[in-house]
Amino acid sequence: MTSIAFAVTALITFGLLLGAPFARAPLWRATVTPLASIIGSGFLVSAPLLVREFGGYAAPAMALLILTAWLIGWAIRYNIRVVEPELAKGHDKLLLSVEELSHLVLAFAYFISVAYYLSLLGNFLLASAGRPDEALARLIAIALVAGLGILGWSGGAHRVAGLERFATALNLAVIAGFLVALAVFGGLRLSAGQGVLPPAGHLDIGSLPVLLGLLIVVQGFETTRFTGADFAAPMRIKAMRIAQIVSGLVYVTFFLLLSPLYPDLAKGSGVAAVITISGLVAPILPLSLALAAMGSQMSASVADSLGNVGLIREITHGKVDARHAYVLVALIGIGVLIATDVTQVIALASRAFALFYALQALVAFEAARKRPGEAAKALAFLGLALVSAIVFLFGAPAG
Repeated sequence: MTSIAFAVTALITFGLLLGAPFARAPLWRATVTPLASIIGSGFLVSAPLLVREFGGYAAPAMALLILTAWLIGWAIRYNIRVVEPELAKGHDKLLLSVEELSHLVLAFAYFISVAYYLSLLGNFLLASAGRPDEALARLIAIALVAGLGILGWSGGAHRVAGLERFATALNLAVIAGFLVALAVFGGLRLSAGQGVLPPAGHLDIGSLPVLLGLLIVVQGFETTRFTGADFAAPMRIKAMRIAQIVSGLVYVTFFLLLSPLYPDLAKGSGVAAVITISGLVAPILPLSLALAAMGSQMSASVADSLGNVGLIREITHGKVDARHAYVLVALIGIGVLIATDVTQVIALASRAFALFYALQALVAFEAARKRPGEAAKALAFLGLALVSAIVFLFGAPAG
């Protein structure tokens, strides 16, 4: 029954995301990029790490992470509405300097995120084959990063990016199917007199840095900050809100429905443990999740590479062309993969984006403190900058 529920839900969702009228509406096109970026395969990555660190408190821990992301998103939405027009005038040099510094940091974050996505892809590939192996997954990721660099050098990356719409639809469809399958699985357990509540939770101050190090799994909402050429500010603000609300509901629902499997998940190893234990829900799930996750990771890595190439060209005022920028992305990505393992890449990517968020919060603070009646708001933005700085300084991999 769970396999049927998964298949029917996934097929219906996939068809709607590709063919329904709303899928062609401007608001959906503005929403789908941040939504896909936030959800991605983050739920697969975060579940085993948070269950191991917090036990039955994994869902509240994820909710806290989502709340943190929402508050940071508030600062960036303020920047879209208030700061962008000020930057266009070019009068406030301090504001412009902090904004440009944040772009440098974002470029560095993109370097790491490409390594992060492809590192996960390697792990998901091996998990689907039933042969998890960290060293082999790293070699696969290195090969993929090198291939991406060659693809960009040859001018083929834009063609691959054109598949993003289908990869996003597939990933979201599989996630919807997985949630319904988990709900049916829980219902069957209840009808059989079995428990569905999570095990006892545990709190340890040493787990907080691990939680901070998972900020990358709810990252992606900031992409609307850089789509001004395609969408007006009010639509981008609305799209970010929708993406964060929907993805937050998906994450919390997933963690709650996964509760009966927490003991099995805690016994698993690696970031792809959810793929392994999903077979307990429905035999069709491990392969389906792995394929969707791999497509999502490849699509995200290409999208981030394209974004980073654009940033590099902007930062260097066109002195580094696209072909050489792709080589740079590949070389730095390979360096990151050689120097770290997958959990370290996750934490490193989180810290890089946290620094970008800290600078964006400072941009919002600088703008708000100069506007009448916004002193309290400015203080709140300064607090967000401090929180983001704490994530940057103390975010740690799951040991």
